[in-house]
Amino acid sequence: MQGTLHNLPDHPSVMGLPIHLLSDYTGWLLTQLRQGQGVHVVTLNAEMAMQAEQNADLAAVIHRAELVIPDGAGVVFYLKLRGQSVQRCPGIELAEKLLSQSAQLETPCPVFFYGGAPGVCEAAAEVWQQRVQGMAIAGTQHGYLSAEEQPQFRQTLQQLQPRIILVGLGVPRQEFWIAEHRHLCPNAIWIGVGGSFDIWAGTKTRAPGWLRNNNLEWVYRLYQEPWRWRRMMALPKFALKALAKQN
Repeated sequence: MQGTLHNLPDHPSVMGLPIHLLSDYTGWLLTQLRQGQGVHVVTLNAEMAMQAEQNADLAAVIHRAELVIPDGAGVVFYLKLRGQSVQRCPGIELAEKLLSQSAQLETPCPVFFYGGAPGVCEAAAEVWQQRVQGMAIAGTQHGYLSAEEQPQFRQTLQQLQPRIILVGLGVPRQEFWIAEHRHLCPNAIWIGVGGSFDIWAGTKTRAPGWLRNNNLEWVYRLYQEPWRWRRMMALPKFALKALAKQN
């Protein structure tokens, strides 16, 4: 397992974006927690890569992140075409492993949940409080704060200094928000978790295992959220770029 923040191996790229390939992402993040190193984790998938191609600011945020993981099947496909055999690492699973294992560390690692509809992240935090003995919940905050409420929230976050901050605001809003505000808690692990709070809270479900194992989780997500069809059009466009840009 790689140890410190500054000795990650050379990484391949996906459409010019970095992707870090580690054998144990959770173990590496636990090491950063022990050492007090702040980390921004980006969970890269095809949809985000296509957005970054059109949005230079998003691409810059991804390049600055200390850890970019292969969240989506499209990213795995892209790298496979270039001779890189990569295991997909869904962001929700990485967050779950980190929450479970960080609670066992000698030093407490309080967790903050930010994002989702009112009541959702609170319910998700309660689920985790019951699931993992010894987990410290620093606080929760839904993602529908007004501009007037934001300063107080930022002050609260800075006072609490949680060690793990999960941000579920959707892509790319959560990536921008983390990049802009991570200085408030410089020693924390920050992860954009998308709709994970809904799944943990039970308001939505993940795709069955057979769909996930066959890289078809996006089909189930489209079934649950048909309004996403326009965004899903990024997937075939990404596949065409992957095939066209082999090198």
